[in-house]
Amino acid sequence: MKFLFISPRYSGGIGGHASMLATQLESSGHDVTKMNTPHIPIKNLKNPSFAILGALKGIVNRKHYDIIHAFNVPSAFAMHYSKGKKKVLSVHGVFSDQVKVLHSSTTSSIATNVESKVLKWAEKLTTDSKTSQTKYKQKLDLDFEYLPSPIDTEMFKQIPEVKKSINQIVYIGRDSFEKGIDILKDIESKINGHVVYCINKPWEETMKILKSSTLLVVPSRMESLPTVIKEAFYLKIPVIATSVGGIPELVNDNKTGLLVESENPQMLLEKINELLIDPILQEKFSLNGYDFVLENFTWKKILPIYVKFYENLLRS
Repeated sequence: MKFLFISPRYSGGIGGHASMLATQLESSGHDVTKMNTPHIPIKNLKNPSFAILGALKGIVNRKHYDIIHAFNVPSAFAMHYSKGKKKVLSVHGVFSDQVKVLHSSTTSSIATNVESKVLKWAEKLTTDSKTSQTKYKQKLDLDFEYLPSPIDTEMFKQIPEVKKSINQIVYIGRDSFEKGIDILKDIESKINGHVVYCINKPWEETMKILKSSTLLVVPSRMESLPTVIKEAFYLKIPVIATSVGGIPELVNDNKTGLLVESENPQMLLEKINELLIDPILQEKFSLNGYDFVLENFTWKKILPIYVKFYENLLRS
């Protein structure tokens, strides 16, 4: 099959997933082109500039593809004007809800109007979260197909053995409001351990720090299905996370980790300090999380599902 992939970027979150999926498809003999589109690197102009420039690239691109797969709502414009037999649009989280947290209610209202129109440009809509699947059905009465976003376990072979740092808590993500980093910083002085912040570090360096840590803390106000939780599970690192977005699909409270209320710093502090002194519970979460990710989120299991999805779409 001949694919065109469209994403605002090909790293982190949905962009990282697009990049890994492209690599997996190519290794299976498929032809994948990744459209690279510039944007204006200013907060309120990133998505609009990417959408406009992407649409222009789609118009001038004369190539034809079997599948055009766009990732995230701003990519829909390039998808719409590109030439292909079938078009797929994937989202990780509800786009207009994300805009509301990051910008304002007014901007979110505009995003909802745009979202309701552009999502109808695709023959198939997909999401990696059952929570997002349900929300889109309730909000816009649109049907999304659930397609998981796995991790590439082969990449972890390059991560060396590391010395464990006693009572080390790690935060991995952007330094931004929606990630709740400010909440963790507010309670940091009361944590019975030390916190390491991994922000904009290379993946291999980040995984070495994660592997050396006692706990991963995800204090987010908003999430879809964080890849870093799956990575922690694979490295057998216990996780404490807020019960927002699709996180409860990964963190089964008191089985694969601990869930806390969003924006409840006292509860987060108590759970961190309690888990730091409970090695039996740490081991339980480590083993359960590892088994869970192997059963549900490896490319060996998920790639055939994607290939079948694309083949069925072309036959429809």
